Amino acid sequence: MFFLAGCKSDSNHNIEKRLLDEQNIKPILSITNTSERIIGSLPTPEGYEPISTEQGSYAYYFQNLPLKPKGSQIKYFDGRVKSYFMDYTAVLDLPIGDKDLHQCADAVMRLRADYFWNNKQFDKIHFNFTNGMRVEYTNWMKGQRIKVNGNNTSWYQKKIASNTEKDYWEYLEQIWMYAGTLSLSKELSARNIEDVEIGDVFIQGGTPGHAITVINIAEHNSNGNRLILLAQSYMPAQEIHILTNPNDTHLSPWYSIKDLDQLSTPEWTFSTDDLMYFKN
Repeated sequence: MFFLAGCKSDSNHNIEKRLLDEQNIKPILSITNTSERIIGSLPTPEGYEPISTEQGSYAYYFQNLPLKPKGSQIKYFDGRVKSYFMDYTAVLDLPIGDKDLHQCADAVMRLRADYFWNNKQFDKIHFNFTNGMRVEYTNWMKGQRIKVNGNNTSWYQKKIASNTEKDYWEYLEQIWMYAGTLSLSKELSARNIEDVEIGDVFIQGGTPGHAITVINIAEHNSNGNRLILLAQSYMPAQEIHILTNPNDTHLSPWYSIKDLDQLSTPEWTFSTDDLMYFKN
């Protein structure tokens, strides 16, 4: 077994078309003008402003992720409260399920998948298991599921085509079970820190490894210096939270990328060489 370090006569084309055109999909994330969002709730230091993003874009989605009320505590999958509270400044208002699966790399994959699922771009939802198998959500929509036999995995037809929120969540849990930092790091491409974009990932693949997401970027009004805002989940499975900056309380929770060689976060230290992005 590999671990985290996860028949219809209708044609495939017709199945996909029916699911895309006819099914009424309930969005997992609904943004309203009154929502408490990242971009409006976490102010930037003096002289900085969040970068402008196009409404509906991938970057805009991250800037507008919903937050729990100020002062909310981080909850584990089983409802317990995380006792170490100096590492975060806000908690995302997103479900994580009741299994010990939604950990660091899982949160990275989940945030990306949520964007595409809510925008009905189902063909862009795919991740690799640690054994290298590419697991596409479009197959899952057709009712196919994955048979696991040791380190061998294969698709088989289990149910009729369906694309509900429940189907989607079950897909995520399958990914979280058999993928992790090691597999995810092999899917991503390196990015220079000067070119950092919202949605990029600092990641070290391994057992253990860790991964965090660049969830917003701010730029100085005059000198162009840039700051990044970071989010993570961790072990045991826990809610995604916005990290504080333990090295600069004046900038916290923002991190400056100017002359940055090493990124020291409350629970992990990365090199700037660990910055990566989803190429496809």
